[in-house]
Amino acid sequence: MARVSSKIRKAVRRSRCVRRRVKSGGRLRLSVFRSARYIYAQLIDDERHRTLAAADSVLAVRSGTLVQGGNIEAARWVGQAIADRARSAGIETVVFDRGPYKYHGRVKALAESARQAGLKF
Repeated sequence: MARVSSKIRKAVRRSRCVRRRVKSGGRLRLSVFRSARYIYAQLIDDERHRTLAAADSVLAVRSGTLVQGGNIEAARWVGQAIADRARSAGIETVVFDRGPYKYHGRVKALAESARQAGLKF
């Protein structure tokens, strides 16, 4: 059996702890995934197992709106986009699921941008 690195074990543990706290609320979940090149956000309804809205920096880079998709500017753009799509779907309040990531840098920029655009969490 292959050994799992301590870094991966810690990330999985953080993710499970955050998810446990978030899922107990019964509200929609704003889930964030970040890679080195892009950042993604989804609004998920856990009761119906559906994704209601999504935004990512991939389309912004391909359309020429952003130069890079993995920086703080891209995270702010994704936060604004997900908040706009949530409002158009009639969603006002969500629970923020940061996953295994610390609330810092790109994750924090996305959350603050979504708050400024009208999402409540």
